[in-house]
Amino acid sequence: MKKTAIFVLTMMSFFFFAASIAAAADDVMQRAQLLFKPIPDTVSNIEGKSFTPEKAALGKMLYFEPRLSASSLISCNTCHNLGMGGADFQEISVGHKWQKGPRNAPTVLNSVFNVAQFWDGRAKDLKQQAKGPLQASVEMNNTPEMAVKTLKSMPEYIDMFKKAFPGQADPVTFDNMAEAIEAFEATLLTPDSPFDQYLKGNENALSETQKDGLKLFMDKGCASCHGGINMGGASYYPFGLVQRPAAEILAGDTGRYKITRSKSDEYVFKAPSLRNIELTPPYFHSGKVWDLKEAIRIMGTAQLGARLTEDEVSRVEAFLKTTTGVQPMVEYPILPAPTVNTPKPKLD
Repeated sequence: MKKTAIFVLTMMSFFFFAASIAAAADDVMQRAQLLFKPIPDTVSNIEGKSFTPEKAALGKMLYFEPRLSASSLISCNTCHNLGMGGADFQEISVGHKWQKGPRNAPTVLNSVFNVAQFWDGRAKDLKQQAKGPLQASVEMNNTPEMAVKTLKSMPEYIDMFKKAFPGQADPVTFDNMAEAIEAFEATLLTPDSPFDQYLKGNENALSETQKDGLKLFMDKGCASCHGGINMGGASYYPFGLVQRPAAEILAGDTGRYKITRSKSDEYVFKAPSLRNIELTPPYFHSGKVWDLKEAIRIMGTAQLGARLTEDEVSRVEAFLKTTTGVQPMVEYPILPAPTVNTPKPKLD
């Protein structure tokens, strides 16, 4: 009788312990589902914009079109390489005449979900962003007039613009060019990551170590800036909220202050997306940190005022790697043949 009672108590303790573990696991998932959202398979419209297949097809051609640059060497894909997580594996991108830009190129993947574009948010959307690099002297070094002249010199582009923007008397415009690129970039999504599967209710999508990393990510406060569908990109925060990072990492860049000239915006940047983060080193606006673990340590001290242990860093890293989704499979397009009217490359 006594052995039976002991056995019953033991089994009750076991089931209580198991139930406690299950409840804790459910709590982590439920908290995560409140803070994050999975990446969808497609985006047909956002903020009232309609991304038609015709616009996206044209935008795909333009995204890979190097003749939109003065040198005919640089395209959108140069700095936002779709084979490398939508970035370029450079501290700061190299443009016209080997000039270097001021900041690291952020990934284009899932960027349609960002509140604005560029590190300082100076472009309200992808359409406005697409116009910037083409005109920047350190990037594509071109002008809207020359870009339009180039596009109009090739009949295939004229036909595609007519299909993408029906009813317009003269559809080949700089503005329409940017709108088409935006429509294509809206297709560059990375759904179905292990983390997305977990958010959809698959408890087995993450390992215990990865779940621990997720819990740390939420408990430490990381999700307050890196939450939502894109795990960032939704707002602006001071880099060095608690402790200013090393001068080398800041690189003398005052962030949004350059745009707003407001003292409160000094060293303020748009929180980058952490989706596919293992694919897009180096990190931060300066691109000075190549190791993801080191980036996590820096964020711990600079933003949270917390010196994370090596075990905590490893667990958070393990979690962040679960955000790598299915990469967009984009077939490199065959671009239109040039004509005698197509502007020649300018390398000087």
